[in-house]
Amino acid sequence: MAEHVEETKHTESLMEKISEKIHSHDSSSSSSSDSDNEKEVKHHSVPTSSSPKGVQSAINRLFGRKKPVHHVFGGGKPADVFLWRNKKISASVLGGATVAWVLFELLEYHLLTLVCHCAILTLAVLFLWSNASTFIQKSRPKIPEVHLPEDPFLQIAAGLRIEINRALACLREIASGHDLKKFLAVIAGLWVLSIVGAWCNFLTLFYIVFVLLHTVPVLYEKYEDQVDTFAEKAMHELKKQYVVFDEKVLSKIPRGPLKNKKL
Repeated sequence: MAEHVEETKHTESLMEKISEKIHSHDSSSSSSSDSDNEKEVKHHSVPTSSSPKGVQSAINRLFGRKKPVHHVFGGGKPADVFLWRNKKISASVLGGATVAWVLFELLEYHLLTLVCHCAILTLAVLFLWSNASTFIQKSRPKIPEVHLPEDPFLQIAAGLRIEINRALACLREIASGHDLKKFLAVIAGLWVLSIVGAWCNFLTLFYIVFVLLHTVPVLYEKYEDQVDTFAEKAMHELKKQYVVFDEKVLSKIPRGPLKNKKL
């Protein structure tokens, strides 16, 4: 009997331990599920206004831009070069422009002289190679036949004609006296350009513009939010200053009566 009582006590203690483990596991799983639910609630309660898209839409882009910078530059290979999509091509183009500027500006090497010297060197090498191939028993150099296609030149000429006509139409509109703001902006731009032109010659100015085209757009694309915010504040301040200038100066300039003439 004593042995039977001890066996029953032993089995009861084992059952109690098993039930305690089950209860502790249930409580831990329920607490973990509660914590997971709390995390999900917190995740869903994050406001969508703090997302970068919301901030981006609240910023007015520079010059009223609605498209990305890559589309502003045409979205083709020139845009890829200016925005350093292919770093090797962009670096080679900028390096070539730098070498040309050093040759023609710093070393005072003329373009016609450079072309003639390169042609002399190339023709001399090919001529000697063609005549020496019979003595050294090697094949003659294969000189490719180069033909310039007509379509790219026509496209460039057509595009240049369109841009020149657009510039002439803009100048005609400014000279007609309809837009005072545009007139003052163009006069100020030409005056600044004349000052810069007095500091350096055309080649140096062209090189500066070329370097700016390869540096400013890619930096603007990288920090466009900060630049657009600062530009918005600057434009607001300029508009305030223009209102003051208009009240004190422009409004006091006498103007004749405007008559609408029908052609």
